[in-house]
Amino acid sequence: MKKGRILTAFLGVFLLLTGVLAGCSSKSSASEKAGSADNKEITMVFYPNESAKNFTASRKALQEELHKATGKKINIQTTTDYNVAIEAIASGKAQLAFMGADGYIQAHAQNSKIEPLLLQSGPDGTTKGASYRSYLMVNKDKADQYKKDGKFNIDKIKGEKASFVSTSSTSGFAVPTDEIQKHFKLKNKDDLSEGGKFFEKVLYGSTHPGSAINLLKGDVDVAAFDDIDLTPFLKVSEGSYDKVGSTFKVKDDADAPFAQFKGKELVNISVLPVQNGPFVVNTKALSKKDTDAIAKHFTAKEFTNNKDLFSDGKGKTPTLWQKKSDKMKLLKVDDDWYKPTHELIGK
Repeated sequence: MKKGRILTAFLGVFLLLTGVLAGCSSKSSASEKAGSADNKEITMVFYPNESAKNFTASRKALQEELHKATGKKINIQTTTDYNVAIEAIASGKAQLAFMGADGYIQAHAQNSKIEPLLLQSGPDGTTKGASYRSYLMVNKDKADQYKKDGKFNIDKIKGEKASFVSTSSTSGFAVPTDEIQKHFKLKNKDDLSEGGKFFEKVLYGSTHPGSAINLLKGDVDVAAFDDIDLTPFLKVSEGSYDKVGSTFKVKDDADAPFAQFKGKELVNISVLPVQNGPFVVNTKALSKKDTDAIAKHFTAKEFTNNKDLFSDGKGKTPTLWQKKSDKMKLLKVDDDWYKPTHELIGK
């Protein structure tokens, strides 16, 4: 085990304190030909969550903005598996990707030409606080079982049934399992990825909503997922997004697959900070001219006014980015900023 796996606490401090800046067509599957630096078409790949139907408008808006920036035909590749997206950007079949920090680092480990290009800022417009939250949640009617001396903790999850998003998910696997490993002083983090070892059973939701549904259906006792991907479906009814022991309620107007669980409540027994995921480029498969043009266009103030790309996260239709303040924007970023997550996942 690498020493970086003990850095979840440092990651939280880092996210709070650092201020260093670091005509279109659509396809639903991977392009068979690898890209090149002088290619006439550009392929953008998305994770399963952002590949969902309710992100259609946001993906289309991004497709149009990429065309404006480069003048090239933009192909959209949706996926149902994190590893497909990671392989697509690493191999050059896709030249751009919208990823979590863990997936980016895995792709970078496969191909050093994979680099982060853009990052959503924190509320003040810098990288300070450029983060979201990872939760371990339980059903409210069983929440008191997870208290010790009147406070919530994760002691009881050992031997239970658990759900994660994907082993390539930062907030849906890497961050929560790091906390579990430290809390229980486990030698091998891999024991958490499958049932019959630490957990009785382990399920994967493929997306953050999918992991939450596993919990709401009663298929598991505890589930990991993030806040930003669940805001169209869940609202805080007691407490706050960053407070352990807060209650999250399925919204009355929640669409499928949450519609059948309207009014049902969950409680978070753990909340941890996660570095915002990067907009990633394969620098070997995309020209510097195109890369620079995208960076310039996407960091312009006008770009953040696109309501199909940026929203407050409270509506039923999700967007790729959520604005917590009018100052929030996209910033250029490099690999150095992701050092805490590199250490966390040991790559």
